Amino acid sequence: MKRKKSNHRYILLALSLVFLSACKVGKMYERPEMPLPTQFAKAPATDSSVADLQWNHFFTDANLVALIDKALHDNFDLQVAIRRMEVSKEYVKQAKVSLLPTLNLQATAATTIPSKNSLNGLSLENFLGTNHIEDFNFSAGLSWEIDVWGKIRRQKEATVADYLQSYEGMKAVQTALVANIAQGYFNLLMLDAQLNIAQNNLSLSDTIVHMMRLQKTAGEVTELAVQQATAQQQTAAVLVPQLKQAIIVQEHALNLLVGDMPGTIVRAENTDIKGTVDNFDAGVPVSLLSRRPDVRASEMALMAANARVGVAQAQRYPTLSITAQGGLNAFKASTWFNIPASLFGTAAGSLLQPVFQQRRLKTQFEVAKKEREIAVAQFRQSTYNAVREVSDALSGVEQLNQQQELALAKVDTLNHAIRNAQLLFKSGMANYLEVIAVQSTSLQAQLDLASIKRQQRGSVVELYRSLGGGWK
Repeated sequence: MKRKKSNHRYILLALSLVFLSACKVGKMYERPEMPLPTQFAKAPATDSSVADLQWNHFFTDANLVALIDKALHDNFDLQVAIRRMEVSKEYVKQAKVSLLPTLNLQATAATTIPSKNSLNGLSLENFLGTNHIEDFNFSAGLSWEIDVWGKIRRQKEATVADYLQSYEGMKAVQTALVANIAQGYFNLLMLDAQLNIAQNNLSLSDTIVHMMRLQKTAGEVTELAVQQATAQQQTAAVLVPQLKQAIIVQEHALNLLVGDMPGTIVRAENTDIKGTVDNFDAGVPVSLLSRRPDVRASEMALMAANARVGVAQAQRYPTLSITAQGGLNAFKASTWFNIPASLFGTAAGSLLQPVFQQRRLKTQFEVAKKEREIAVAQFRQSTYNAVREVSDALSGVEQLNQQQELALAKVDTLNHAIRNAQLLFKSGMANYLEVIAVQSTSLQAQLDLASIKRQQRGSVVELYRSLGGGWK
């Protein structure tokens, strides 16, 4: 009858442990409410987004695609981000077995020789006929903390969230890298176009200077006209080495991004190439929560902070631990492995309740709650910032398209004006100042057009990045 009662107690104790282990402190994670708009400004809501395209489908320039592909293998920042993600992954593997007990094996052999004038020494000599004590021990020790309040499970949640944050961080590095390479590549095409413009304008200036000198010889203009035409020629000439230097610097910057030593960059000869698809669907703002890596990373940081509140709360509650040890012990090597005589074993359970810890536990709990509030604010900020970036990029695409049309018309008008000015000057119906003025204005207009084209390409790349494209 007593044995049945004892069995019932053990069963009741086991059920109690199971019930307690089901307890879990802290709140389950819930995404904070954010009143996001139903669509982006100046963009209709669509089921799909241009960000759903893989980067090698979004960019159509083969040379640019090759640069990005190399960067994804060799870029140093991306390699660092990947290694950090792998470090976090190792901690996740550790966290997966955190609920299991720890087990250690130990084997020791010791000899103690007490003083002959000590009580131990005299006792050994008189009773055992020896002057030393030997002890041989081989044991296995087990320690297990029962996760009564869910502390270990919350720690696991935080570790997994940290890993996911590093994973999203790696994707954010990739999206930024893809965008930066595209921006640098298009900047290189702009510099090539501006160099061609400067060289063509320099050739035109040579013609005008030659024409002015002929007019001076004929007595139709003064030396002042020749000097002003020469000054305009020199203005175009100065641009050539400046642009060549800028091209070299941009090439070296791109080489660093792709993880290469300084050198030339292979690029399209046609500087008017678009380089991207024409699909600019933006989707809906709420999709940024799942598509933008930086927004996802900030949410993972919030999930980790929420789990750590539970950990800090559980630290203030009792800790239930079970320890056990067993093995073989003998004072002679010859009888060390005599079984069952050398067998021994111990088992113990402990309940530890923190009482006074100099307010450390309460401070940790309060700090964890404040850090969760900080993470909430950062998550909202990253989301709102993402919506703003997309809205800015959409506006940029629209406005720069209009600027490009106007700049093209202006350049076309000035090209006709240059031809007319030259003809009118030869016939004496226009003075040399008009010729030089229209040439100077045309040079600046063409340089501005190349810059606007570059900005227009950049706005498309920024739209793709801000929507979360580039990591697929």
